[in-house]
Amino acid sequence: MQRRGRNWFGMEIGLVGLGKMGANMRERLRAKGHTVVGYDTNPEVSDADTLADMVGQLSGPRAVWVMVPAGDITRSVIDELSGLLGEGDVVIDGGNSRWTDDVTSAKILGERGIGFIDCGVSGGVWGRTNGYALMCGGRAEDVAKVQPVFDALKPEGEFGFVHAGKVGAGHFSKMVHNGIEYGLMQAYAEGYELLEATDIVDNVTDVFQSWREGTVIRSWLLDLLVAALEQDTGLASIKGYADDSGEGRWTVEAAIDNAVPMPAIAAALFARFASRQDDSPAMKAIAAMRNQFGGHAVHPDATAVRPDTEAP
Repeated sequence: MQRRGRNWFGMEIGLVGLGKMGANMRERLRAKGHTVVGYDTNPEVSDADTLADMVGQLSGPRAVWVMVPAGDITRSVIDELSGLLGEGDVVIDGGNSRWTDDVTSAKILGERGIGFIDCGVSGGVWGRTNGYALMCGGRAEDVAKVQPVFDALKPEGEFGFVHAGKVGAGHFSKMVHNGIEYGLMQAYAEGYELLEATDIVDNVTDVFQSWREGTVIRSWLLDLLVAALEQDTGLASIKGYADDSGEGRWTVEAAIDNAVPMPAIAAALFARFASRQDDSPAMKAIAAMRNQFGGHAVHPDATAVRPDTEAP
């Protein structure tokens, strides 16, 4: 591919990873006048054939935003970029990397004079329109080099971007953000279940809808829950199984390391684990103990095979 000339109306930036978030970020940046050269392993969405090709299309000093899954894939991309970029260039890790990995990334790149910024990104599929909340960590001089990109991605208005501190501070802040998100979602979910469990309320969706204005629990998450309920009353098409991205676990681990009590977020994390059990062994044990000490009834599992019988 031909090398692109500098866009005088904005910055040039390479963007690695064009999934749901990365592809929308590319379009938002382009709409704001920036030149984006995207690379993805899917050639149908990529602007470059390889990482080296992507870097070759950028004018110096170069900036590359990495938006790929945390862990081995991010480490592999950082390692490769360390051999492709040079002094004065900057790499931004916008994925959900653990903050402890940021120190390693900064060291690898720093040995070649390449700056490193860790940036927690929130906004999901709505970010292209509404903007992304950005929490970054790194040296002030590196952040200043790519500030126009942050300004283009953030929501309109005063808030939505923070330089949280040194390397690792961005991902640490995003980790805590996601931990809080766990707790908020769990509270809404438990309230929903209680409302549905009774015959007192005629329309649970209308109740949640009414809370969107004038209440202290109104939020964007509440808006999204209402949208889901309007699309699928009773959420009949959804299985009660919730994954966790890892950041909830890291938040609880950090709380333990720093002796910070975090009962709500920890409980929300454990509730995710419980959602993955079709028939909770812990609840079976509780039912058995209640039966033993109090004679409380147990509900037999009709699908279970008794020890003295064989499966059909």
